[in-house]
Amino acid sequence: MEILSAHACFGGQQLFCRHDSAQIGLPMRYALFVPPEAKGLLVYLAGLTCTEETFTIKAGAQRVAAELGLALLMPDTSPRGANVPGEAESWDFGVGAGFYLDASQAPWAQHWRMESYLTEELLPEVLVELDLPAERVGIFGHSMGGHGALTLALRHPQKFRSVSAFAPIAAPSQCAWGKKAFSGYLGADPAAWAAHDASALMAAQTCAPFAGSILIDQGMSDKFLLEMQLLPDVFEAACKQVGQDLTLRWHKGYDHGYYFIASFVEDHLRHHAAQLLS
Repeated sequence: MEILSAHACFGGQQLFCRHDSAQIGLPMRYALFVPPEAKGLLVYLAGLTCTEETFTIKAGAQRVAAELGLALLMPDTSPRGANVPGEAESWDFGVGAGFYLDASQAPWAQHWRMESYLTEELLPEVLVELDLPAERVGIFGHSMGGHGALTLALRHPQKFRSVSAFAPIAAPSQCAWGKKAFSGYLGADPAAWAAHDASALMAAQTCAPFAGSILIDQGMSDKFLLEMQLLPDVFEAACKQVGQDLTLRWHKGYDHGYYFIASFVEDHLRHHAAQLLS
C-alpha cells in the first residue's frame, strides 16, 4: 500500500492510503486507523456519495477505538476514474454508489466489483499488514454501507464475527434506491436481487447466523425512513423468523446524518469489541 498521509491520533495513527486493486482494475483509496495496540479489526462501510474520508473525519470514532484496541478500516464507496458512460449522472448510482456488490451487467461488471474487492483483496491485505487474526473482524456501516455491512456479513459469515449498522437500507429489493441500483448492476432477475438483500438473506437462514446480537440504530426524524427507503421493520421481522437476536434502537429527533452517527458510534464500537475481543 502507498501511504498518502499519516497523522498521530489518540496514541495511534490515522492513515490515508492508496493501492492498485486487481479486483477493481483501478487504484483505490482507503483510510486506516491503527490504535496503539491493535487486537481486532472493524470495517466501516459508508453511504451514498461518501468517500473513505467521511466517517474518518466526522464520526469521532478513533478515541474509543484506541481505548478498545480496534483498528478501523474505511474503504471508498465505489471505483473512481473508470470513465464509464453515465457513471456520474446520478448521486445514487455509479460513482459513490457501489452498493458493495459485484455487478454482473455491462458496462458496470468490469470495475464495479466492490464485494470481491473488500472480501478477497482489501481485507486480507490489511489483516496481513496489521498482523491480526482473521477471526477478530467485524463490520458495520451507514445507509448504503449499512446494507453492505448486513449483506456481506450474511454472505461471508466466515469473515465477519460481528455486525451492526446505522440506518441501513435493510430491504433494498423493496425500495427505490435498491431497485435502481440492483436493476443497473444486477439486471432484472429478482433472484439476483435477493442474494444481496439483507432481509431476504436473513429470512432464508435455517437458524440464527450470528451467535451475538446484531445492533441497528435508527433515527426517527430520518427523512429516508419516512420515504420508505430503509425499511428496518422488514429486517426485524426476518430476524424474528429465524431466531436471530437483534437490538433495533429507535432515537427520537435524530436524522440520517453524521451527528446521529457520532452520537452512538461509541455504542457500536463497544458492541463489536464485546464480540471480537472476548
